[in-house]
Amino acid sequence: MGNGDARQGAYLTHRAALIDYATPILGSREAAEDVVQDAFMRFAPARFRGAGPEQMRAYLYSIVRHLSFDVLKRRKVEQRHGGQAAPFWTLPAPSPTPEENLLICDQIRIVNQVLAEFPQEVRIAVEMHRFGGFTLEEVAAHLDISLATAHRHVRKVMVALALRLDRRD
Repeated sequence: MGNGDARQGAYLTHRAALIDYATPILGSREAAEDVVQDAFMRFAPARFRGAGPEQMRAYLYSIVRHLSFDVLKRRKVEQRHGGQAAPFWTLPAPSPTPEENLLICDQIRIVNQVLAEFPQEVRIAVEMHRFGGFTLEEVAAHLDISLATAHRHVRKVMVALALRLDRRD
C-alpha cells in the first residue's frame, strides 16, 4: 500500500470521528472539517510503518487537537485586534531599500556630528532623554542640574539637529 493509499485509508476510516472530536472544541462543524482536512494534509503514514493502528489513530487525534487550539488562539488574537487577520506585530517588518538604508546612515552620521559639537553634559542629557527614555526630571537629577537647564540642553541639540537635517534636504 503506497503512502497516498495509506493516507486515503486513514482519512476514510477516521474522518467522521475526528470531526466529531474537533466540533465541540471549535464550536463549529465547518471549522472542524477544515481542521481535520488540514490534519490529513500534514499526516505522514510512512512514519507509522510497523506501528499499530492505535498509535496512528492517537497521532491523528493529537494533530487535530493541536490544530484546533491553534484556530482558537488565532480567533482570540483577531478578536483582540478588531477582527484584523493579523496584528501588526505578527507581520514581518518591511526591509528598507538600499536608498533608505543610505538615508538612515546619513542621518545617523549627522546626529553624531551634531552631538560631538556640544559639551559632554549636554550630550549626556540628550542621550538619556531622547535615546534612553529618561524623563527630564531624571536627567536633571542624574546630572545634578536644574530641570530648566536639562530642558535647555535637550532643546539646544534638537534645534541644531533640525536645522542641520533641514539644510541637508
